[in-house]
Amino acid sequence: MDVFNSISEIRQSRWADPTLSWGLVPTMGYLHQGHLSLVQKARTENDRVMATIFVNPTQFAEGEDLSSYPRSLKRDLDLLKEAGCDVVFVPQDSEIYPDGFQTAVSVNVITKQLEGASRPTHFGGVATVVTKLFNIAQPTNAYFGQKDAQQTIVLKQLVEDLNFNLNLVICPTVREADGLAMSSRNAYLSKDERNQAHVLFQALTEGKNLILKGEKNAAEVRHLMKKLIEQQPLAKIDYVSVANGRSLEELETIEDGEVLLSTAVYFGNTRLIDNIPLSL
Repeated sequence: MDVFNSISEIRQSRWADPTLSWGLVPTMGYLHQGHLSLVQKARTENDRVMATIFVNPTQFAEGEDLSSYPRSLKRDLDLLKEAGCDVVFVPQDSEIYPDGFQTAVSVNVITKQLEGASRPTHFGGVATVVTKLFNIAQPTNAYFGQKDAQQTIVLKQLVEDLNFNLNLVICPTVREADGLAMSSRNAYLSKDERNQAHVLFQALTEGKNLILKGEKNAAEVRHLMKKLIEQQPLAKIDYVSVANGRSLEELETIEDGEVLLSTAVYFGNTRLIDNIPLSL
């Protein structure tokens, strides 16, 4: 497995044999089985697999956890090698955002609600860095997890609007035994917070079941989900959503089509997100 820090090295490796297909797995490191499942999926569908490890500063707002975001490069590289990765791109901030950098990419409509309402600068940073990574690596396929549901919708729009010549592959959320979605930020949780955090998946599952039983009033589903989460004393709700799975607009009436149940909840200073998509 090759580890490169510069764009020129990545491009040389990528185009050493133009006939090969490449799968790209962008990450911010501190890898868990969710990330590794993306690498393993890419391994089965491409001649070569490239992962990136870059804690992107532009998607963190002031006061968020950029400085404390968990990092463990040696561990990450060992895991990627074991998972079958061929190339890892580990750039410094200055390689991605050199002196004089002044360009930003924005997706304007579907970024306004949910995560975008709570973190208004977040998706601009995501769209910009992903655009750069797509241009640097020029993959055949790019792999992302369903856990970041709004991000996947934003990236689909980005790929379509900017005519990227790649396939976007969205893979299922990987969960702990109690249903908690795997996340690098789970490392922040205290024992008590971790014991209560499974309520996110519980609430989403109960909301899904209520819909599948025939509930059409989205407010009733949101009410049930909130009630379940609020039973955990350490949980502080940011949002609970029952939205159109494409536009992300909140629903009043649940009808046939794509529906996204999602939530963001604080446990102490740790903000966790989760979702369940439905096709009705």
